[in-house]
Amino acid sequence: MGIDELPAVPLRRRRNRRRTVLLSALGLVLVAVLIAVAYLASLARSFDSQTVKIPSAFPAETLRPEKPTAGPAANAMNILLLGSDSRGDSVNIAEQGGASNQRSDTMLWVHIPADRKNIYMMSVMRDTWVDIPGVGPAKINAAMAYGGIPLVVQTLEGMFGSRIDHVAIVDFEGFKAITDALGGVEVDVPLAFTSMDGSHSFAAGPQKLNGDQALAFVRERYAFSDGDYQRVKDQQIFLKAVLNTVLTPATLANPLKISDLVGKVSPYISVDRGLDAAAVAELAVSLNGVRGSDVHSFTLPTLGTGTSADGQSIVLRDDAAIAAISKALKDDTLGTYLATAGPG
Repeated sequence: MGIDELPAVPLRRRRNRRRTVLLSALGLVLVAVLIAVAYLASLARSFDSQTVKIPSAFPAETLRPEKPTAGPAANAMNILLLGSDSRGDSVNIAEQGGASNQRSDTMLWVHIPADRKNIYMMSVMRDTWVDIPGVGPAKINAAMAYGGIPLVVQTLEGMFGSRIDHVAIVDFEGFKAITDALGGVEVDVPLAFTSMDGSHSFAAGPQKLNGDQALAFVRERYAFSDGDYQRVKDQQIFLKAVLNTVLTPATLANPLKISDLVGKVSPYISVDRGLDAAAVAELAVSLNGVRGSDVHSFTLPTLGTGTSADGQSIVLRDDAAIAAISKALKDDTLGTYLATAGPG
């Protein structure tokens, strides 16, 4: 019997085969979706259960600038990131909105423009001399001591005339946890130095830091002639190096690494009540095209150092720069400002 003479497969049997293949494929897709949903739910539970919620992160609504409902900045986002060397009782009091002896060691205004194509991180020197509402002239990091997190937010919102959408506090120990969870972070050390306690030495140039080394790197200021200025630069370098490591397909496509990162870092983070897993996930999706090269860090320009009337060593604020940045935040043109002004 020739090929042309073979009996034809009945139409019904062919349809049944196609139906079986289609159902099998749909079954595999369903299993994959269920696994993905379970994975994301697990990450959400881990983040929400392990992060500390800041009960009073913001000042009274009447004391705050309004969030634009139209215009360029309506869909932009501002996040205040504070770094602290301790999450002891004083930090807990500050998180609840009370005065304490805690001062914010690191202050970063993170601006995410409406188009979600870049991330801008602006460091504010902790000794910058400003007007703290209800207190008067003082170093900006004293705002936490006088009125907790809400007064820090109120002071910064008053300076820049823009609303802070979320607040997060990261314990410096979290830098160690992040680094170890990522298997080390490649950092380009700008200046060789040895920490004041002699426990760590760093050569200038690219090198991979482990958790202990990363913690020493972001903490050190006494080893530098310009103290906090260099520490702020080193913290910016480290944070950008972390983002360069995280915002890569090798990390983002590795569920085990992401789970490990979220699980290890979450206990060292305090967030406002609105910054839950759902909000973080929504932000992450909107930033899915951002890579390390799209993250830009700079320090709020100052007029150098000086001495206050009561004899304190302070950093003199640059009102012209503050006004220009305020306008850029309101117009959602911070990238243009940086390209023009080019602060370091």
